[in-house]
Amino acid sequence: MKNILITGGAGFIGSHVVRRLVTRYPEYHIINLDLLTYAGNLENLRDIEGANNYTFIKGDIADKEMVNKLFHLYDINTVIHLAAESHVDRSIDDPLAFARTNIMGTLNLLEVARDFWKGRTDVLFYHISTDEVYGSLGSEGFFTEKSPYQPNSPYSASKAGSDHFVRAYGETYGLPYITSNCSNNYGPNQFPEKLIPLMINNIISNKPLPVYGDGNYTRDWLYVIDHAEAIDLILHKAETGETYNIGGFNEWKNIDLVRLLCTLIDQRLNRAQGSSEKLITFVKDRPGHDKRYAIDASKIHKDLGWKPGVTFQQGLALTIDWYLSNKEWLEHVTSGEYREYYEKRYE
Repeated sequence: MKNILITGGAGFIGSHVVRRLVTRYPEYHIINLDLLTYAGNLENLRDIEGANNYTFIKGDIADKEMVNKLFHLYDINTVIHLAAESHVDRSIDDPLAFARTNIMGTLNLLEVARDFWKGRTDVLFYHISTDEVYGSLGSEGFFTEKSPYQPNSPYSASKAGSDHFVRAYGETYGLPYITSNCSNNYGPNQFPEKLIPLMINNIISNKPLPVYGDGNYTRDWLYVIDHAEAIDLILHKAETGETYNIGGFNEWKNIDLVRLLCTLIDQRLNRAQGSSEKLITFVKDRPGHDKRYAIDASKIHKDLGWKPGVTFQQGLALTIDWYLSNKEWLEHVTSGEYREYYEKRYE
């Protein structure tokens, strides 16, 4: 029996991974460890909270003593590490918080796993990271698993640091590990600090649509349920010590994406076409803003047979419809700290 500790399992990507593993593998015990900060929300998992093979624990990965107790209590033999502070803007405002969670929290997990597993080879530490560790691309080319690390923000630097520690524990202590680096995720349940849900929320509410700089920053977009499937495949089929890049083969400039969202939501809300585009507001660029991210995901396709199953048009439609159908969820998560931080930021 696999006893899998998923950190950050109440967050956006984590909740989709938890749901997939709980429902597909009833013989596994899934232990979800999440601190429930502003971006962690148990409403994301309401449909599986009563499952016999699921346990939720509220806790902080930076609390080593608590993590150690969890390993002993549940005989953890697999870790899927998703817990992280993950927003660039916040990392610029408070880099120490990102170092605490993303670097020290990861080190705590590694240390506890190393001590508890004591050289076992039938265990796994699966660390999930971001393409932002590679820095910024020019107008051509793609990030591969061999791209050098060149992080440009405190967030990406903290994730790069955690990536390096995971690999170092594998090489130095023989800890069985796998890493993956993904492009920008989107889909249901995403906290509206990230571009797509932020714009959906603001379009619905007729609020300004803040676009950094000239809006020509380019991102590769990956539907979150496709990402969860890739994580499942890597967990079960990848060899220890491997690294995989997971991307959507789907590049968009920010300004073009925002305009597309305006068009699609205007159609769904029966608004005059072009009315929401008037809400677009160009704001001062953020420091160290990476110009372009794009992932070459050919290795995971070649080795494991994975490729995105949802087109961007399908994924956007599913995402928009989910937010329109879950206004209570949206209102709940955009209260409190969200309003204090983000609405003040764009006043």
